[in-house]
Amino acid sequence: EIRQFASTLMERMNISTTEKKEEDDYYIVVFSRSNNRLIFNEPELILALAQEFQMRTITVSLDEQSFPSIVQIISGASMLVSMHGAQLVTSMFLPRGAVVIELFPFGVKPDQYTPYKTLASLPGMDLQYVAWRNTIEENSIAYPDRPWDQGGIAHLDKEEQDRIIASKEVPRHLCCRNPEWLYRIYQDTIVDITSFMQVVREGLKAKLNLKKTKAASTVHPGRVRDPKCQTSVQATSEAKLTVSWQIPWNLKYLKV
Repeated sequence: EIRQFASTLMERMNISTTEKKEEDDYYIVVFSRSNNRLIFNEPELILALAQEFQMRTITVSLDEQSFPSIVQIISGASMLVSMHGAQLVTSMFLPRGAVVIELFPFGVKPDQYTPYKTLASLPGMDLQYVAWRNTIEENSIAYPDRPWDQGGIAHLDKEEQDRIIASKEVPRHLCCRNPEWLYRIYQDTIVDITSFMQVVREGLKAKLNLKKTKAASTVHPGRVRDPKCQTSVQATSEAKLTVSWQIPWNLKYLKV
């Protein structure tokens, strides 16, 4: 259903995908942020990816490009790399066989924030997922004086501020106003290239599959809606049974 939804959105935005023919056409996309959760050594990360996979590596930015143009680029990418954030929902437009690499700031445990891992892992998405976490506190830059909804903690009492700054890991919490979570997730990060590449190599157990795989028939009709069954007596020896329902909402999109 998500693949069908993404395809329909692309049709509405007049975005067409073309089959790749040459190896030179494969490329990696790095999602660049310009206000917060920055990757401070982004050029170094881009160079490392390009050298490791021998592929062109480009950036996209929600602040500088239109949404349709970003979708167009991502729909042909072999890999999408991004800090944790809502922009990763665009991974639904990646072709089958592509890789999603999600970066997490210091103190944030990947296994507690898994919407994009879940998206990549759904049957029929056919995406590979890898998470990298910054474990070097010196490679993080926090902003305690920013507004509270951008990770600032200046509005808290001194004792609470000191506790949050001293903490090395965000504890489990309710979404989404927890000051400790906001303080950590809005950090900027210097990506340690050595540990990043090691995690990526281990995560991609099989060699990166750059060839487009054929779409498997994984979309099935949903449930019928409003089923009704009525009986009525027509005569002493005759009765009538009426059954009615509304067809599944997605049936018209399926070749069944």
